[in-house]
Amino acid sequence: MSRGLQNCTAQPAQLLDPDVFRRQGHQVIDFIAEYYSRISDYPVHPDVLPGFLSRRLPEAAPSRPEQPDALSAALNDVRDLILPGITHWQSPRHFAHFPATSSTIGALGEALAAGINVVPFTWAASPAATELEVVVVDWLGKALHLPKSLLFEGGGGGTLLGTSCEAILCVLVAARDRKLAEVGEGRIGDLVVYCSDQTHFAFPKAARIAGLRKDNCRVIPSSLQDMYALPPASLQAAMQADVEAGLIPLFLCTSIGTTPTTAVDPIRELCAVASPHGVWVHVDAAYAGSALICPEFRHLADGVEAVDSLSMNPHKWLLANNDCCALWLKQPPALVAALGTDDDVILKDAAAMDDGVPIVDYKDWQISLTRRFRALKLWLVLRCYGTDGLRDAVRTHVRMAAAFEDMVSSDARFEVVATRLFALVCFRLRPPTETTSRCEADDLNKRLLVAVNATREGPYMSRAVVGGAYVLRCAVGSTLTEERHVRDAWKVVQHHATLILAM
Repeated sequence: MSRGLQNCTAQPAQLLDPDVFRRQGHQVIDFIAEYYSRISDYPVHPDVLPGFLSRRLPEAAPSRPEQPDALSAALNDVRDLILPGITHWQSPRHFAHFPATSSTIGALGEALAAGINVVPFTWAASPAATELEVVVVDWLGKALHLPKSLLFEGGGGGTLLGTSCEAILCVLVAARDRKLAEVGEGRIGDLVVYCSDQTHFAFPKAARIAGLRKDNCRVIPSSLQDMYALPPASLQAAMQADVEAGLIPLFLCTSIGTTPTTAVDPIRELCAVASPHGVWVHVDAAYAGSALICPEFRHLADGVEAVDSLSMNPHKWLLANNDCCALWLKQPPALVAALGTDDDVILKDAAAMDDGVPIVDYKDWQISLTRRFRALKLWLVLRCYGTDGLRDAVRTHVRMAAAFEDMVSSDARFEVVATRLFALVCFRLRPPTETTSRCEADDLNKRLLVAVNATREGPYMSRAVVGGAYVLRCAVGSTLTEERHVRDAWKVVQHHATLILAM
């Protein structure tokens, strides 16, 4: 063997040397632990301008590792350059968006899956990874009290994807192909999809990606009278009008917990409207689906036994760390028919094919071929915290949000603009006088949000437009948030409201 080849074969062993891995792993774990110990020292949202980081980093990657310790040098830059320029989603004062909850087990589960680093696109590619996913999605489905028809043990099935955006696109493609098999592929331009004006933008985006006409997406208006839920009567009128116009109702995206206000659509009534037209009904429960683990919220999913699919994100509120979306379907073969690939013999395992036992090849349940071993992380979270522990986490956040809602309601200058169902409070300053216009009132609330978010040690909140009005959103959900953070957040809001109203 030549000396050059010897050098090439010797070096890769150092890339996964157990002793080096152990030493550097301790460095990273210590770094993360230190970050969490002082996360409150950072403003939740950085005060930076576009391009701030590129000006402080080299123009090209290094050709050789930095000596004497490249990882230590890189971690120093993370501390000094990266962390001051990120939004700290795990901060106890982060109230702007639905949570991306973290936990010790969730983070270590991510590390374990990354360390093992399998690619379970088929059963044969990693049998235990596939079978663990089959088990864990049924575990989670039972914990959420989903109908048996959506679980593997009831003839349905589930998978773990990256996000609900991906899940919606997958089931929409399945519904499209199933319908076109009935009416002919030439009628794709006649397919119509439905949602409310509160539905996440991922749905109309998915419809465009799926090749459906942009003007064939019916956005049904909601109102305060219906608590911003999709009204069945309006849906029925829209579908009937489309049928009379020679169009084909295809897909309805309902929500349990919309992004602006966490509104919950009446699933049972909407399914009754959609069923005569053969419409695929999907439930997007990305955020609030986690709350179904608590008995007191399960009534909000009444009628879910009639839907075709449901997705929710354990990484939002069940301590599973990004990314982890669970998708269940009543008829998985429809998804496999749309997304499956059978023509690559490299991916097939002859022994598994000849055994005669049905197997799951998860590559046929998603858009991409490569996939992550997400089941390992979720399995660890469920084992190490238990369903009772997850319920406690959800209830703690709901309780703190209720306390914040009470504080808002007790100040006559403010109003809660949408019924709080979970851990999101939508509120705003009332118009200070009877002659204050809608535009002026919106401007007051915009200024209030800017002032609150500019407070270095204050909370970070977001906004929405609800019923045509500009409102502030306070979403309680960080793992580190305590009651004192909620109280302090309200004090900051009150302080700036006083200053703004005095101008």
